[in-house]
Amino acid sequence: MSDTVLVALISLIGTIGGSLGGILVSSKLTSYRIAQLEKKVDEHNSFGRLIPVMQEQIRKLQNEVSALRLLHTEK
Repeated sequence: MSDTVLVALISLIGTIGGSLGGILVSSKLTSYRIAQLEKKVDEHNSFGRLIPVMQEQIRKLQNEVSALRLLHTEK
């Protein structure tokens, strides 16, 4: 086997190895980013479930404040 063919084969193996390594690292990074986005979406969804509860609590507090104002103005 000539030196030129040997260098070409070594270059081919290096190129394939580098490409596969880059693909694996890119895939891991993409998976990590997707996982982080899923966490943010879950947090957002849980906050969305809390909004009606908070609105109801605000309504109750507003009613209590209104009742206290009525009591205060009657005195």
